[in-house]
Amino acid sequence: MTLVAFGINHKTAPVDIREKVSFAPERIPQALKDLTSSNEVEEAAILSTCNRTEIYCGMKSYNENGIVDWLSDFHCLESSKVKPYTYIHPDQNAVRHMLRVASGLDSLVLGEPQILGQMKTAFSAANEAGTTGKILNRLFQHTFKSAKQVRTDTAIGSSPVSVAFAAVSLARQIFGALDGKTVLLIGAGETIELAARHLHEQGIGRIIIANRTVEKAHQLTEEFGGYAIALTEIADHLAEADIVISSTASPLPILGKGAVESALKTRRHRPMFMVDIAVPRDIEPEVDDLEDVYLYTVDDLQEVIQENMKSRQDAAKQAEEIIDTQVVHFMDWVNAQDSVATIRAFRAQADRTRVEMLDKSRRMLEAGEDPDHILEVLAHQLTNKLIHAPCSQLRSAGNDERTALLDATRALFELDHH
Repeated sequence: MTLVAFGINHKTAPVDIREKVSFAPERIPQALKDLTSSNEVEEAAILSTCNRTEIYCGMKSYNENGIVDWLSDFHCLESSKVKPYTYIHPDQNAVRHMLRVASGLDSLVLGEPQILGQMKTAFSAANEAGTTGKILNRLFQHTFKSAKQVRTDTAIGSSPVSVAFAAVSLARQIFGALDGKTVLLIGAGETIELAARHLHEQGIGRIIIANRTVEKAHQLTEEFGGYAIALTEIADHLAEADIVISSTASPLPILGKGAVESALKTRRHRPMFMVDIAVPRDIEPEVDDLEDVYLYTVDDLQEVIQENMKSRQDAAKQAEEIIDTQVVHFMDWVNAQDSVATIRAFRAQADRTRVEMLDKSRRMLEAGEDPDHILEVLAHQLTNKLIHAPCSQLRSAGNDERTALLDATRALFELDHH
């Protein structure tokens, strides 16, 4: 069986192509059954995310066009429109690709952890559909184990590389645990939503979301708890906030030095951590002059992110070394399966010969022939039967100067070279 990793991703195709070949979760079971109903594909799993669609399969023989044609047909597309954006990796390259994907080394954001969960979901769906077997089952388990080792043994995921995540990580550095803390989020765009998600995951005590359109803020608070206020109400709630993260499109500052100074007095100078992600800035720069305020701008965070990205790139080199080792381990197991199958076939052939010769010997005994003569015939014919095919192949190898086969035979049967 040939292992194959085939796909299309954010590096090879624009989003308008990727969305045409993506699989909705409810379509994957049928797609898997359709794919494995062909004579070529014996085992299969499908991973489909916003950044990639990949098919991992075991094929009787390597056939790139067969998978491209199937993917195109399933989505009612012309193969010629899909093929230029695809890639295909056979055998050990397929194993390496899967391990790199699961470890976040092939992701849009280097080292992001979500892809491992998505791969586990893909395996679960294939397992439930009954389209995985001995090889893919083992490969996925090996992939998960290797990705865990990469996360444990390297710093690939320990450094935040998004503005929102960097802001939340800095908050944790200042306050330690975030439970019991209150955050005021100003704005309701994508960055604020991402910050709310990270804060929620970190167990933040309370979330207040202020936005020009209160309805938009309400939508976020429904998902993450807390309550929504208008921008005009910020001054009334600012003193409650241990953390303030602001990201609006306002052309003028929303928070001035006076408002923050007043809030600090109410707080009796308990520290406030403030992150201004907006450009132009939402928080007056003079706020940084106040004691008990830690004010970071988007530029400060970019420095953190760049530093962290370098840290991830260094970790990625270590991760590649781990993956190289794990690829060798898995391919050793695959090759061992081939040897097991060969041994089984060899034993079965020898067994058939044994049964055939025994049957013949019994018939000779029933016919009253001399037992010593029967034993001579049995030994002679059994030997001839067992060595006929190997001897024929060795003669042919000698004539064709295929010395590798001759050397392998000497090693296999521990023959004297003379």
